[in-house]
Amino acid sequence: MRQHQTHASTGSRADVPAARTPQQSGTLRADEDQQPGRVPADAVQPGRVHTGGPDRHRSRHTPDGSGLRESLRRRPLLWFFLLAFSLSWAAWTPYVLSRNGLGVWHFTFPGGSIGSQLTGVLPGAYLGPIASALLLTGLTEGRRGLRTWGRRMTGFRLSWRWYVAVLLAVPVALTIAATALDDRGPAMPTFAVLTAYLPGLILQLITTGLAEEPGWREFAMPRAQERYGPLPATLLVGVLWGAWHLPLFLTEWGGGPHVQPAKVAAFLATTLCFSFAMTWVFNRSGGSMPLVMLMHTSVNNFFSVAWTAMFPRLSDDDTTYAFLLASVAAALLVLVLTRGRLGYRPTAAGPASVRPAPGAEAAGL
Repeated sequence: MRQHQTHASTGSRADVPAARTPQQSGTLRADEDQQPGRVPADAVQPGRVHTGGPDRHRSRHTPDGSGLRESLRRRPLLWFFLLAFSLSWAAWTPYVLSRNGLGVWHFTFPGGSIGSQLTGVLPGAYLGPIASALLLTGLTEGRRGLRTWGRRMTGFRLSWRWYVAVLLAVPVALTIAATALDDRGPAMPTFAVLTAYLPGLILQLITTGLAEEPGWREFAMPRAQERYGPLPATLLVGVLWGAWHLPLFLTEWGGGPHVQPAKVAAFLATTLCFSFAMTWVFNRSGGSMPLVMLMHTSVNNFFSVAWTAMFPRLSDDDTTYAFLLASVAAALLVLVLTRGRLGYRPTAAGPASVRPAPGAEAAGL
């Protein structure tokens, strides 16, 4: 989130006359001496936009770290997505090859459909987005960055209206969308469903929400928005968020191994459209991670706990299309109401500009 500059000692070059000292001239010319990573105002050429990042022509051998660490600092988005995909897909390989997937290996993950996903899917999810974000934060920002990350992850100082709105809006939107697929409409949720809803939501928060959102929204989104703007950033994160799940469609998680291509396409379209609503909530709440995690996991929890009881005539595959309908409607709504800005307010602070500011905890919707 924060950019680091490397400061080196300065001195006069041999070809500079002795009478020309910093004290006499006031400042050194950019071609005589400059600090690495900084571009003096008089050196900026017309037509060039300075992004605030380190000089891309700077030597890889910097005093504060190796060339790899410098590459991590200069290209955090590229490294994040490479690590998130590589670590998760590698960890999911046994699950994909087992009898829970392609059946190449004569091994079945125990615990039925739910237990096998906890042991076969969840480890790869934790090794992907959240682990990659933590690793890059630690390597590029050190302990201070990790402490700041921890405070952001536990930042519940936000108006209670936000949490109530998300808790109500998600199931209501999904219910309306599912009703469009079922002529009879929803059945009233049973007492068992109501009592299981909150525990299920907590479980989803510490599994799916914690595994994914610290990477997609907390790490990637601010950097992508600063560099590309809110619309391209949402497209980037939304597409890659969906693509990250692709190996799981070869397993029972996604109805595989012989899943219909239309279902995969609908899922990818859903993650893309839902990302627009997620970006708006992220920006308008000042980057509240608990709220974003709640929004993501409320979808999963509704389909896991309430779907079958409320829509017994609809299949599990219909969850994808109900979610798609709700996501398209939400995306169109926020795009029209915000005129494509998605609540983004760029400042000179860079990626940290979406973090909760003083007074943000009292902000309304």
